[in-house]
Amino acid sequence: MEAFVHGVILAFGLILPLGIQNVFIFNQGAMHSKLHKALPAVITAAICDTLLISLAVAGVSVLVLSMDGLRFFLSSIGFFFLLYMGWVMWKSDSNLTENDGKKFTAKRQITFAASVSLLNPHAIMDTIGVIGTSSIAYEGYEKLVFAVACIGISWLWFIGLAIVGRQVGQLSKASNLLKRFNQVSAVIIWGMALYMGYQMI
Repeated sequence: MEAFVHGVILAFGLILPLGIQNVFIFNQGAMHSKLHKALPAVITAAICDTLLISLAVAGVSVLVLSMDGLRFFLSSIGFFFLLYMGWVMWKSDSNLTENDGKKFTAKRQITFAASVSLLNPHAIMDTIGVIGTSSIAYEGYEKLVFAVACIGISWLWFIGLAIVGRQVGQLSKASNLLKRFNQVSAVIIWGMALYMGYQMI
């Protein structure tokens, strides 16, 4: 029970802050006329988190955290990707009545969700570093329970985020609200990119 509660609290603590992954899932829920059209992004993000958590608990965290070259490589990719993603968010069409799903087809949702999950060094370091090192305290069945708790929270969070996004998307004047939200999100993403670049230097 201790391992389960620990996993739930830790997963919530890592996933709650506003980040590029959460912003993207929320937007997909809000910008599609039907919730199921946002499922490719939700499922992809959840699968990526499942993969990262599984690798972290399996002990990959020790290897990754000891390789400075790998950190720099991930940060370099993440820096340019965040700049691009910020631009996409800034220019994204928030019209909820026209071109539904045209900008983010299922294929593009999967690509972007995988990218923001696997090319975000901070997310990787949080998952590998925090969850991976925390799992060292457990062995056998308890370690499995810890991992399942973290993974379960991840899946529930992304599904819930898309649902909340869909509810916001149904509000009156939602298009204007989402446009401003996208612009604020873009600024946050660019800020993350600049901070990442500063750390690289």
